[in-house]
This record gives sequence, structure tokens and C-alpha cells, in this order.
Amino acid sequence: MDKAVIMARGLGKRMRAVNEQAHLDSEQAAVAATGVKALMPIGRPFLDYALGALAEAGYRRVCLVIGPEHDALRHYCGEELHCERLEIEFAVQEEPLGTADAVVAAEAFVGTDAFAIVNSDNYYPVEALAGLRAMAGPGLAAFARENMLRQGNIAEERLSKFAVVEADEDGFLRQIIEKPEAEMLQGFKGPLGIGMNCWRFDARIFEACRAIDRSARGEFELPDAVQYAVDHLGVRFAVRVFDAAVLDLSNQGDVQAVTRFLQDKEVLL
Repeated sequence: MDKAVIMARGLGKRMRAVNEQAHLDSEQAAVAATGVKALMPIGRPFLDYALGALAEAGYRRVCLVIGPEHDALRHYCGEELHCERLEIEFAVQEEPLGTADAVVAAEAFVGTDAFAIVNSDNYYPVEALAGLRAMAGPGLAAFARENMLRQGNIAEERLSKFAVVEADEDGFLRQIIEKPEAEMLQGFKGPLGIGMNCWRFDARIFEACRAIDRSARGEFELPDAVQYAVDHLGVRFAVRVFDAAVLDLSNQGDVQAVTRFLQDKEVLL
């Protein structure tokens, strides 16, 4: 498996929200105003670090799912970014209809191959991305809560709002729990991990994405498609919980912390 899809279609509303405490420089402030988090300068554009991790993990073909208005991102990848290990393509999600719809937008790129899918505003550990490639079939990389708090940039209060994945006794996904209460988590058995949209899929996910209804937010949500694939298509997703942290670049307040983590990171594309 050497294909990866990066969901970069988001409108960037949280990044565009002004944060006077963020202390951005003029270049960072200008990018923040556009909402294109992948181009946030962290010494170099944040996208470079995400692509570098994929290349290091053995991926060779990458598709960025973007909106029709994302000319800056297309220009950067086509004119300024020079890659030796990666081939970069684009798929256009015409409207921001949710993460499941973003997956469907990449169907022509994927074909019948297995592929990984990740967010454009997260930096994933290389070992987790490589772990997806080592799986025998569909699965996901989840991340131990304690390590996310200790090694990452997401505060505990904010992390508690992230989804948790529950595995069954055989290590396969049972359910995705959105914003779980502490009391709820105490009743679960087996490995629990924070879900950060780090998946390995096969072509069956497209059927699942097309089968679901819109969520309460009015979007087609990838967790709903995954649950549909489990419940109705018989897909078994292996769950591997990594003792590593994912960096999150959701808003202006994240820029300084992410910069501290990545400023000395070598990037080989």
C-alpha cells in the first residue's frame, strides 16, 4: 500500500478566528486569515512536514482533497514544492459536505487499491503511518490518551472532546464514541485510543460513504461511514493503539506549540 489521501477541503473557520494571544508573525497571520492550515509557515509550510512523514513511512502517491477555491494550495504543490519520493495529485470536493464526502472525492485516485486517509491539519507519527501499511486489511491507528497529553500539544479539556475508538476482544473496531463521558469509558473493556482520522481503507468504504445520511451537523461524517461498514458490510477494522502523539493545528493558538515540536524536524520529500 503506497497511496494516501489527505483531506484538505476544510473551510478553516477555526484557524480564521482571531486569537490575540497567538502572537503570529505577519506571514503566519496572513495564512491564518485564509484558513488554509496546510500552508501555515512553521519554518516551512505545515504540509511539508505531513508529506515528509508519509514519505518516511513508505507512501509514494498522495492525493490532496481540496475545494475548487484552493488555488494557493494547488499552486504551491505544483510550482514551489519539489518532491523526489512523492507524486502528488488532487481531487476536488465541490462542496464542504463532510469527511465521508471527501473520501468519495478521492475514489478515482484510489481505484481498487488499499489506501490511508489523514487530516491536513495533523502531523502523524511516522510509526503510526507505517503501521497502517503493515496491516493485512482495513484498520486504524489510534493514540494513547496519556501520551497525547504528555507528548502532544492538545490540552486535556480539548482532548476530552475527541472521539474514542473501542476495540473488541480480538482487537477489531467495535464502535467509535464521540465526546465520551468519563463514566462511560470506565465500563469499556479492551484497548481504547483517541481517534485522529488515521485510517487504512479498501474500496468498500466508498459504498459505506454513499449509504449514510447526513449527521445532525448536516454533513456526511466518516465515523458514520465506518460504523456502517462494520454493521452492514462486514468490514473488520483492526485497531492499533500507538504510544505516540499527533500534533494538531486547528487554530491560531496551536501555531506556537506546533512550531516548537517541528522546527528542527528534517523533511525529505
